[in-house]
Amino acid sequence: MPESGIHAAHQAGTRLEDDAVAAIAETMQALTTASRVRLLFALRDGECTVGALADAAGITPAAASQQLRVLRHLKLVVARREGQSMLYRLHDDHVVSLLDEVRHHAEHAARGWASDVASVSRAEPPR
Repeated sequence: MPESGIHAAHQAGTRLEDDAVAAIAETMQALTTASRVRLLFALRDGECTVGALADAAGITPAAASQQLRVLRHLKLVVARREGQSMLYRLHDDHVVSLLDEVRHHAEHAARGWASDVASVSRAEPPR
């Protein structure tokens, strides 16, 4: 993992390259399926089996496995084998932050709250 200041250099004022735009769009597309969102939020509590995740998301284990395969491909979740079971967890703390921000945005948008983006302070990269 890079140091926390590394990400700050990729913020305001920089143009995104085409491959970065495609990766972001693909990641955001993962959140367009309600069952995937339920699976991701269920994993905020820690590692889970496919069966437990399927129960939490209200879908069949087969459907959960299919959605988890997509989430693994997008590097939103990782899996490890324990005996005959696969255990899934969120890829890293960025996924937790993404889920939190999307949830907060949805709550604020539902209430009609908006902020002046220009007034939001931007972190300066460390020197």
